[in-house]
Amino acid sequence: MLNFYKNKKVFITGHTGFKGSWLCRILSLLGAEITGYALPAKYFPNLFELAEIEKCANTVYADVRDLKSLKEAVKFSKPDIIIHMAAQPLVRESYKNPVYTYETNVLGTVNVLEAARQCPSLKSFLNVTTDKVYKNIEIKKGYTETDELNGRDPYSNSKSCSELVTSSYKKSFFENLQTAISTARSGNVIGGGDFGSDRIIPDAIKSLQNKKELVLRNPLSVRPYQHVLEALYAYLLIIKKQYEDKQYEGAYNIGPEFSDCITTAELTDMFYSHFENAKWTAQKPALGKSALDNSSSDKSVSDKPEAGLLMLDISKIKKVLGWAPCINIKEAVSMTAEWTKAYLNDKDFNSVMDAQINRYFKEML
Repeated sequence: MLNFYKNKKVFITGHTGFKGSWLCRILSLLGAEITGYALPAKYFPNLFELAEIEKCANTVYADVRDLKSLKEAVKFSKPDIIIHMAAQPLVRESYKNPVYTYETNVLGTVNVLEAARQCPSLKSFLNVTTDKVYKNIEIKKGYTETDELNGRDPYSNSKSCSELVTSSYKKSFFENLQTAISTARSGNVIGGGDFGSDRIIPDAIKSLQNKKELVLRNPLSVRPYQHVLEALYAYLLIIKKQYEDKQYEGAYNIGPEFSDCITTAELTDMFYSHFENAKWTAQKPALGKSALDNSSSDKSVSDKPEAGLLMLDISKIKKVLGWAPCINIKEAVSMTAEWTKAYLNDKDFNSVMDAQINRYFKEML
């Protein structure tokens, strides 16, 4: 892994986001030549600026819905590898703006694949989707890669569509080409530098900064939380394996062990155990609703459902690629708190970030 990415030309969509920033930092340390294609970072502060990603990646600020710009950027950069991460990533936002969500997540995928199939240098393509692509009937089992793709809300459904688009393009245009194509369905990631909205750790940090009690919408919801490094290492492993042998292409679940799938309340308790005087409470339900049903104070989305239980079966990636998570949930939360403390106390958080990357890669290798 350490030598594989040296001097490889990697094109990343959505690199200004949380996961994209971590990925750029990793690939820079591995010696890759990075071109990033994305809209400017949405939040302030944001990890893209804090981690100075512009210093290690050639950045093209543009929208994945703009096919002409995307084609030009791919043609100019001549990538060996494309990692598609650009997305509208929020469930509640998808209820507010379903058209934008589908345009970005479905048409955006079409555009990236259209640019990819006209790129003769390309050998490995990865579309990063989500654990929410499955038809979730909320049973206590992990979904496998052969389960039905039919996300309920616009975000989840658009990602299901993105999977289907990728499969169609793969069968229609890439069967006789050198390019290997896979999708990665990863669980909820946590880690230092996430400032996004509608996410537990960022909301917890804001409450710490404002010295206010955190209000949780759905404290009993269960999710496959994992550290961002776990997901990113798995992405890089898939890309490497299929680059070297096309037989490894396919769809892969990436998540924690079942024992590390915990509730929102448990995640918050773990994180707040690293800080003094940190407290949370459950959001009071609207009249006639349970606490789990009351997902938002925004009337436009308050009656829209969010999944209460979601787990992934990661047997395939273990068997086929030999990957398995090595950071348990307590360690993942501790690493997140370590970065957060450095940030809140004006310490060198980028050194913390690089140290965590180096420790993780030594453990995995």
